[in-house]
Amino acid sequence: YVLAYESHWQHFMKIFSLCPDSDSLFAAEKCCVHAFRMFACQRDSYAKTYKSIVKLCSPIKFEGVDAFEVILEDTVLFPEGGGQPDDRGTVGGVPVKRVLRRGSDAVHVTLEKLEEGAEVETVVDWKRRFDNMQQHSGQHLITALAVSKWNYKTTSWNLGEAKSFLELDCKSLPVEEMDDLEQMVNNAILECRPMTPRVVAADSEELNEIRTRGLPADHVGPVRVVEIQGIDSNMCCGTHVSNISHLQAIKLLYTESKRGHTLLYYVAGQRALTLLQRCVETERQLTRLLSCGPEEHTQFVDRLLKTQRTTAKTIRNQLLEIAELLVAQHLAETPPKPVLSIHREDGDMSFMNALAAGLDGQDVVLFVTCGPEKGPGPFLLAGPAEKVASVGAKVAKLLDGKGGGRGSRYQGKANSFAKRSDAEALLKE
Repeated sequence: YVLAYESHWQHFMKIFSLCPDSDSLFAAEKCCVHAFRMFACQRDSYAKTYKSIVKLCSPIKFEGVDAFEVILEDTVLFPEGGGQPDDRGTVGGVPVKRVLRRGSDAVHVTLEKLEEGAEVETVVDWKRRFDNMQQHSGQHLITALAVSKWNYKTTSWNLGEAKSFLELDCKSLPVEEMDDLEQMVNNAILECRPMTPRVVAADSEELNEIRTRGLPADHVGPVRVVEIQGIDSNMCCGTHVSNISHLQAIKLLYTESKRGHTLLYYVAGQRALTLLQRCVETERQLTRLLSCGPEEHTQFVDRLLKTQRTTAKTIRNQLLEIAELLVAQHLAETPPKPVLSIHREDGDMSFMNALAAGLDGQDVVLFVTCGPEKGPGPFLLAGPAEKVASVGAKVAKLLDGKGGGRGSRYQGKANSFAKRSDAEALLKE
């Protein structure tokens, strides 16, 4: 008869009506917990504390340090599952590093031992928990409406530290559809629909109509279903808001293509407010730096980028002219010195290649470096092949760098120009 009731709460109340005294009530609650395999956090996602008994405390290694696996009779800390990360908090005042599901148990990893048989209070990190609830419940809502409107099914999802994404089985999500979906999602939030968990028998035909991506291989017993009234029913073990109005708002950010599917990134609840605050601060800083209003930011930056590109092109052309002039001055000497050593902070590979091209065929070794005076930066040796081959690796070592080449060129990246004069002296020997 345990599986026959429509919801966990109805089942619990039915048992309570049969045994209303406190001892029987406690027994009935334990019956519910074990029959449905739901933890305290799943029965009431808003519970922040819970007292339970330590069943087992075993020593383990965790991330290379001594730790303990603690199993309680019940817990308010959610073990990871359904794509939702595990909770953080304390057990008996001891910080919990991880919470993992093992069969019907939640395994709490701590760095301190707890006494078996002792009653302890579990306290959840509520800020982290509620954030997870908002992102997870938001995913359910987005998924349900994307299916109902366009039949775009969610094949996977990820709850990230700053933003989350769900993977839709469509090649692309046009901007117009994303805007429509965002409007639909936030309109639904305004409707304040209840979001409630219930339990369905494992052999119920109703499961055929409920959205799911499959159950864990070790799942046994009835199935927990989370329902958004009038919108969605989905198999899920996670903690969720009790009413979708608690999502506050959802912002769809952008999409990425992945193997024929579309990743849709979003933030929900407090994350949306945090993102908005960051955008406001960025807007204020840009207004101050650019000395123009927010509505002019894009045009102003576009003009700056065009000016920057024009200036960069002019500088490149001037550097090439300077390279030609330096080569001409060197070759004008009678006779030309055997080594031409040049360092230029604003130089680049085009500058170095122009110097090398101008000296091609001359019996001159070119040693050119670019970048900050102390490094790091690129370097180039060019000249007669035998000379370059004999000193290339030695120069690279003096510059605390690496390089390579063949024929008349050897180039690489220097980490320090502190011994540049020593390298130049080596070339003149």
